[in-house]
Amino acid sequence: MTTITADYTSYSTPQQAARYAENIALGLTIGTWTNLPTLDQQQLQQHKGEVKSLEIFDEQPHPYDKNKAKIQFSISYPTVNFSPDIPAILTTVFGKLSLDGEIKLQDLHFGASLLRAFPGPRFGIEGIRDLTQVYNRPLLMSIFKTVIGRDLPYLATQLRAQAEGGVDIVKDDEILFDNPLTPFSKRITEGKKILQETYEQTGHRTRYAVNLTGRTFDLRDKARLAKSLGADALLLNVHTYGYDVLQSLVEDDDIALPILAHPALSGAFISAERVGISAQLALGTLTRIAGADLSLFPSPYGNVALAKQTTDAIAQALTAKNSLKATFPVPSAGIHPGLVPQLIADFGMDCVINAGGGIHGHPNGAVGGALAFRQAIDATLQGLTLTEAASQHRDLQQALILWGGQ
Repeated sequence: MTTITADYTSYSTPQQAARYAENIALGLTIGTWTNLPTLDQQQLQQHKGEVKSLEIFDEQPHPYDKNKAKIQFSISYPTVNFSPDIPAILTTVFGKLSLDGEIKLQDLHFGASLLRAFPGPRFGIEGIRDLTQVYNRPLLMSIFKTVIGRDLPYLATQLRAQAEGGVDIVKDDEILFDNPLTPFSKRITEGKKILQETYEQTGHRTRYAVNLTGRTFDLRDKARLAKSLGADALLLNVHTYGYDVLQSLVEDDDIALPILAHPALSGAFISAERVGISAQLALGTLTRIAGADLSLFPSPYGNVALAKQTTDAIAQALTAKNSLKATFPVPSAGIHPGLVPQLIADFGMDCVINAGGGIHGHPNGAVGGALAFRQAIDATLQGLTLTEAASQHRDLQQALILWGGQ
């Protein structure tokens, strides 16, 4: 029998834990079991959810009810119960259950045959490296800043500066929607012109990811328009639009563009300890299965930081070996040049170093900020300390004075 297995954490008295998990397994599949006639049991066996494991942590009592302990359990659900799409899967394993008190969905384990129903990333890490022609270092990405209410020339100036500094990918701010001052189509065509000019001047090719926004049923046509205009990549607020929207865009051969998944809104369901969906699942497993080529998530270093253990789990989910292409981990928020050695130590070569204020806040502007990052990356890969490298690179030196680093 082909199944998908869901991992949960919750709270229960030790005496009731097994029954609690069993009731969930039955309630989300056939409803009941022991009271069914033998013939009905035989007919429904292939649809029955089963508790695969249960662990009780007596040393971790509920913070407000000491009679209950933390429990961790796994339930397998037959794939015959649902269609092979993420909305059906989430509804099956956590739909009404998410309303049933303190329970958190930690992870999903897809069987090989079920996993084949999903495309995963169209490009993945290797494909993005082929597009950017960057193979021997982490990629550097930057973000437009304070562009709400600004016009196209202002946006163009920012884009040019980031490209001149050596950024590999520049992405729209996730709150920059289609508007009269910076229309979607104009952002693509003007951006393409500027990046071509910069390439001819510097020899470095920068890509621009435009924010794909609007009504859901309009996104496909808008993405196809972006492709026809020569867009390099798309940014999608996947957790506001949904995983299935992402998957549909990825599968469309008339779009065929790299897609960056932004984590906006995900804090509403990943942040609580005892309810919701884990960051590993929301920003890692499901984002990759739905097809994101790059997945942004809060870094372990900034003001909105996730725990290091959590970011490690996200990165692992995005890059673990399976039938899907790997997704680029993009730890974000609070990133500055002084953190480059730590970023590479924590996430390895196959990550994207993503900065906003760490580039635009540099004393020499975005050009200086981008140069400082590139200098920090090169120094780290050469085995130099940033202090050693800063003696030869003024942009990096200024960044270390401003933000710190060794």
